[in-house]
Order: sequence, then C-alpha cells, then structure tokens
Amino acid sequence: MSTQLPLENFFPQDLKISNPSRQLHHLFDERDCYALWAAYSAGRPLLVRGKPGTGKSQLARAIAEQLGWAFVSEVIRGNTELSDLHWHFDAIGRLGEAQARGIAGDTHGTDRLDPLNFLSPGAFWWAFHWKSAEQQYTGRNNHLRPKPEKPDATNETGKNWQPETGGVVLLLDEIDKAEPDLPNGLLETLGQYRFTVPYLKDDVTEESVKNPIGADPSRVLIVITTNEERELPSAFVRRCFVHTLTMEDSTKKLENGLEARVDWLVKRGQLHFGARIADDVYKVAADLLWKDRTSGAHLRYPPGLAEYIDLLNVLRDLPKQEQKDRLQKIACYALQKEAGD
Repeated sequence: MSTQLPLENFFPQDLKISNPSRQLHHLFDERDCYALWAAYSAGRPLLVRGKPGTGKSQLARAIAEQLGWAFVSEVIRGNTELSDLHWHFDAIGRLGEAQARGIAGDTHGTDRLDPLNFLSPGAFWWAFHWKSAEQQYTGRNNHLRPKPEKPDATNETGKNWQPETGGVVLLLDEIDKAEPDLPNGLLETLGQYRFTVPYLKDDVTEESVKNPIGADPSRVLIVITTNEERELPSAFVRRCFVHTLTMEDSTKKLENGLEARVDWLVKRGQLHFGARIADDVYKVAADLLWKDRTSGAHLRYPPGLAEYIDLLNVLRDLPKQEQKDRLQKIACYALQKEAGD
C-alpha cells in the first residue's frame, strides 16, 4: 500500500484552483479541504449534500486538479445498475456482429465474437486499476463510454502521473437519482475496494486482465453527490463521511446576512472572469440571484452558482459600461425558471 497523502496536499494556495484550459475555476472553503482529506484518510467515500448549483460536482474535479490525480466521473440515472459502474457489455453490438457474420457465411471468425471484444471498463474499473482498464479499452471496437481524462500534463502536480502509481478521484454524481438497491449494492465495492467482472477468463496469462479488479485505497478518493431528491439508505450513508455545501460561508452568514451571501458569489465569479466583468456588475448579479432565491415562494429550480456563472459568461466580452444595462435585461432568463415566471 502506498503512503497516504498528508493534509497539506488538500489545501491549494489561497484555497483557489484555476485551470482555464479545462474551464476549471474553484474556490475552496477550509471545510471542503478537511472533509476531503478526512474521507480519503479513512478510506471512505465523501458524500456531498447540497442543493443544485452549489458546486458539488466541481469540488471533485477541483480536488483532482489540486492533487494532480486523474478524474473519473459517472452521472447516475434512474436506470443505472451496479454493473454499469463496474463494466459495460455491448450485447447489441455482439448480436449485430454475429448476425452479420451469419449472413456473410463466415463461420471461422469466432474470435471476433469473444465477449472481451465487447467489454468496456466502467467508472470503478478506471478508478481502481487504470492500467488494466486502459488495456481492456485499447483495441476494442465498441466503447459505450469515453475514456476518462488523465491529469493535465502542464500542471506541476500532474505532469508525473503514471497509471501504475498515480491517484484517481472518482465522482459518482447525483446518487439520489438511483433506485435504493444501487447504493446498497455499492457497499461491498466501497468496503472491499474490489469487484469482479464475469467476462474475464480464469486461464489468464501474466499479461491478461485478471479478477478481481482491486485498488490501493491510498490512491483513490471517491466523491458521491446528492441533491437530496430521494432519501438514501441508512446503511449506505453510515459508510460515508458527509459534507454539506451551501451557497454562503457558514461562519459569516449569521453575522452579515445577505452581504456574506453576495460576497460568496462575487468571489467565485471573480475567480472565473477576473477583470473582464465590472466590479459593480458582480455585485448586482449576485443581488438579483439572492432576491429571486429568497423571494419567499417555494422554488423548484432555485438559482445557484451555476446560474450566476452562466449569467456572467454572457457579459464577459461586452464593454464594461454596457454590462450592467444588459444584465438587467437578461437576468430573468438565467435566474427565473419556474413556470409562469
């Protein structure tokens, strides 16, 4: 087992991460860094709770950038099954290949129908054993998922990353969309840091991909997000460290009220766009967002950080003297998403 990373590795300078080439800009809170390090050190996933638009998914990308680790992600859907997170098998592609060969009268190309030719690694496979996942991925004609991204080679912390020794951040996004049996089914994978793939053969050679697919916990950080749309099984939650994101600095919100909430947004907007947006426009946009968010009505789609960044993104190339007027005309389209607004 590799040596675990110390706490200081989880604290970026000035708590900021910015990589324009990957469109990644993130401002950490100290609590984010402590939560990520604690979960990693305990070998547990970090369950990140919060409303949509609070930066849950970006937190995982940002810590991967900070650590210089590869980043693997999977968005959970209502029909996602446990096996989808381990491996993908293209049964339709294999059937089509068999039918095509039957029509052509080809009875000798049975190797082309080997199940391994239609097997692609899933998110856990990439995260637990990148080298064997890449080996399985390479040379296959059928890929149901794109290959995950390695660390940015121009980044000081990521340039020396290697599949055999480098770490991986795995993001399972929106776990609350899944049926309850999926989180429960993950307990063994999360607890043992390994799983098996039924299509791998027993008579493997030294170079073959082998079962079980396992990981060194000191080289994996698992982040799981939930929008709280569905209650998660208690056994699953108890296996996680839990961190809640809100759209304000909780240490200041009681003292300064709305001012602290506006400042929370402004700081993150400035990290994205810097001097391209006028100072007063940052504040006006944040004021408008919080006015809509705290209007008193029960909002199904409350505006959040994502909407704030989208709004500023529209204005970034305009002359500064025009930005405020244009903001007032377009803000409703980014912030007000309820029927009848």
